[in-house]
Amino acid sequence: MSMYLVVNVLGLIVFLGIGYLFSKNKQDIQWKSIIIMVILNLFLAWFLTSFDVGRAIVSGAADGFNWLVQVAYVGIKFALPSWVNVKSMDFVTSALLPILLIVPLFDILTYIGVLPFIIKWIGKGLSFITGQPKFESFFAVEMMFLGNTEALAVSSLQLKQIKAQRNVTLAMMSMSCVTASIIGSYTQMMPGQFVLTAIPINIINAIIVTSLLNPVKVTPQEDTIAKLNGQGDSGKKEPFFSFLGDSILGAGRLVLIIAANVIAFVALAALIDKILQLVNPWLTLEHILGIIMYPFAWLLGLNSHDSFQMAQYMGTKLVTNEFVVMGKVTNIIKNFDPHFRAVLTVFVTSFANFSTLGMIIGCFKGIVDKEKNDIISKNVGYMLLSGILVSLLSAAFVGLFVW
Repeated sequence: MSMYLVVNVLGLIVFLGIGYLFSKNKQDIQWKSIIIMVILNLFLAWFLTSFDVGRAIVSGAADGFNWLVQVAYVGIKFALPSWVNVKSMDFVTSALLPILLIVPLFDILTYIGVLPFIIKWIGKGLSFITGQPKFESFFAVEMMFLGNTEALAVSSLQLKQIKAQRNVTLAMMSMSCVTASIIGSYTQMMPGQFVLTAIPINIINAIIVTSLLNPVKVTPQEDTIAKLNGQGDSGKKEPFFSFLGDSILGAGRLVLIIAANVIAFVALAALIDKILQLVNPWLTLEHILGIIMYPFAWLLGLNSHDSFQMAQYMGTKLVTNEFVVMGKVTNIIKNFDPHFRAVLTVFVTSFANFSTLGMIIGCFKGIVDKEKNDIISKNVGYMLLSGILVSLLSAAFVGLFVW
């Protein structure tokens, strides 16, 4: 363990070093703020994985999401009893259909003002502790609850007001989000303790990485937060049941989108494998990605065998999405070494992949002017690098305390 722990610490330093190496403006990096955030993440990772109270908090949150999923199964069972009353439910039934309850629930919390209140004050607290601009801190929390496109949509007024380089920062941060309404699906497929641990650590790492890659000076006059765009111009809320109906339809679309993406990406990956194997039977997409990602997987403190396996999962997740990897390991992850189980779960708990790039750019295109959108589009490489570094850093932070 001691040797692998040293490698894990080295990995943490290397990942931060990569952020510095590719920084657009090394002179403007606020090292004091970054050191504070690194210490905060070390504390969070230790507290949530090694401390009884921390583990109890995370376990309680995971149990809460699992309880919600069980409640969702009541509705699914009413409409589709033959899909639920089986020895082993399939991916769509167990992981996706519960979204039809969880998305409207979080939308209701937004409608009555609970979720915006939580996001606002956690964001303010994070800004106070880290010394980062208020809106970037606010957005980091917001995107972990709402998801990237939703967070961008409700922040459209702010995005139009701030300068282009800050928009680039937000685009980079958006690569590392999750959606609270999908966490229940994650906890059905992966260890809930590590899924829930990954979320606050991802929030802070998203700020660390963007502060390294794209440091932007923000004056006190610019450091403001526009109000949420959740209401119409008249200031009147949409009638509740009309709002709820739209939310349920949106949840249905989300289920179809995820299912379609998983089916298409798994099939496309299989097609690529078949084509590659015409050249050499050993050649597969996973093997190629495993070789490319192997050094980074090894730096997470894994042995050679687990490093290669981890590298393949990392590459598959980036090319497809997290659900593809989760579906592959859900029945075997309990047999993995605790450290491997922790770093894999944390790494895949985000939307960082190639398809997310298109979603983010498309969302910005509908919000900001062409000049800002063109600048964002030119930074696609930085967006992808940001997403990968955040996932690696989060896995490395948590891995330090799980053996």
